[in-house]
Amino acid sequence: GAVAGVQSLGFCVSDVRWCSLGPLTADASRRAAFGIADARAACQYDEQCLLRQSAVGLPRGQPSGSSHGRFRGWSQPGSFTVLALPLIISSYTAAIRGHSRRSNHRRCLESGGGHLTSGCRIDKTRRPRRIPCISRAFFSGMGFGEAKAETNQVIDVVNGIRRRRLGSTDMAVSELALGTQRWGGEDFNSPNEALCHQLLDRGVLEGGLNLIDTAEQYPIPSSREKPEGRTEEIIGSWLRKEPGRREKLLIASKITGGQNVTKQNIIADCEGSLRRLGTDRLDVYLLHWPARYTPQSNWGQSLEYDWEYGREAVRQASSFGDIVEAMGKLIEQGKIRGYGACNDNAVGLMGMAAAARERGVPGPCCMQNDYSILNRRIEENGLSEASSPALENSGFMAYNVLAGGMLTGKYGLNLGFAGESEGPAPAALDDEDEERALQSNRAPRGRMDRRGWALTLIRYRTRAAREAMQEYAALAKRYGMSSAALALRFAAGRPAVTTSLLGHTSVAQLDECLEAFRDAAKGELDPQLRWEIDRIHLRNRLPLFANDRTGADWRNEGEINERIP
Repeated sequence: GAVAGVQSLGFCVSDVRWCSLGPLTADASRRAAFGIADARAACQYDEQCLLRQSAVGLPRGQPSGSSHGRFRGWSQPGSFTVLALPLIISSYTAAIRGHSRRSNHRRCLESGGGHLTSGCRIDKTRRPRRIPCISRAFFSGMGFGEAKAETNQVIDVVNGIRRRRLGSTDMAVSELALGTQRWGGEDFNSPNEALCHQLLDRGVLEGGLNLIDTAEQYPIPSSREKPEGRTEEIIGSWLRKEPGRREKLLIASKITGGQNVTKQNIIADCEGSLRRLGTDRLDVYLLHWPARYTPQSNWGQSLEYDWEYGREAVRQASSFGDIVEAMGKLIEQGKIRGYGACNDNAVGLMGMAAAARERGVPGPCCMQNDYSILNRRIEENGLSEASSPALENSGFMAYNVLAGGMLTGKYGLNLGFAGESEGPAPAALDDEDEERALQSNRAPRGRMDRRGWALTLIRYRTRAAREAMQEYAALAKRYGMSSAALALRFAAGRPAVTTSLLGHTSVAQLDECLEAFRDAAKGELDPQLRWEIDRIHLRNRLPLFANDRTGADWRNEGEINERIP
């Protein structure tokens, strides 16, 4: 009956074929077998197949007829497997509900059709028999429901700065945000309270920004006189200066990670942040790093998961269920609007999302990680995939977009190439000129001239990283922009990035960042420039995690005592 119903809609079982974009269009014999004459027609035909793959949850890019894949043989004409049954049954269900494919196709033709956003697609290149349209009712029948609000959509532009949707929430965040790690801290160039307020005035009241990121642990570094929590107090004192400021600002804060993350502490620490900020709600509440062990959670060069350590450490940590239950309670109480995790990966995002679905509470709305033109790890380790609207629809906040200041061009790269001595001095720790290194340490240009930070952030100064930076600097010069502008505009143009968190030690630095993001809002980087960036990336894919200095006696211990690799 279901088959007859589907055939009555003009969708015959023999027309169910499965393919992938790459292998089919690349294979002339397969194109010929399907009656596809040229590459353009092949691409359009593949769009149809990809659309059908999406409809039944099949992975895109699976090689059709692959001898090693799970989907072997699905690309053959007339093939029919049990996994096609949901497609047929849901199509018949949609027909019973009054959403006839044939009538939808007719409406598509009458309205001009051919647009996925209108709920239909017309194939003008194949045989006279038309590929049926896939309507919203069809997707509803498949269990997909109505189209959801997608993360990273541009919702508004304010003073030249774009605002993007964060996850599936109703929050639209500026794609440049204020990072506050060192506000009110002990560093030589930590912004004091007066400068912090100037940065808020310029960014929020004048510049079009509406997002600030902080943490209960900030400032870093802290001291007895400038303790943890001081940064939140500085933000709170700015909010109290004038009624209505809270409504102009979205605030993200973080609970200290690791063993501190418990159901009780998530509630208590959130309330502590609310008191220091002088507000009744946080817009986003994040774990500063995961409760469980994961290589993602440190600032070193760890990438490999330690199975033995994980067996013990993960068992002792709070579960995803405990975390989302506490976050759900805070949402229910109106104390937060959304939550997520910092310094985590796809495991953390999907673990929280699955636990939230099981418990009937809202899922995470965003993640936050180290990301830059030098460190595209999230795009290749599964977090970008998991965050996409196709899966968890989660926003992403990028930090260290300027690689700890290394992408600003104020430090030399110490690579030994001709003419390098005429440029700026390398970071003090890397400078072979001892007298000059001492001078840099006495009058530091930034964190990289101070031994503590220079060791902590040494991943940004591996030889591989410096070689990549040299290539990016030359590329930026060729296209008439600074290294910093290239790095900022690159981040602004990435589909996985919702917002970039930038720390500033002067209003002039903030103005430079505002200019770069206003330029980004006017148009994307030149396509050839984007490809040249990718070419550099392909030659040097994970420069932050390369290390040519490891000694024979290091025995899996990295530069900052982290486990490597």
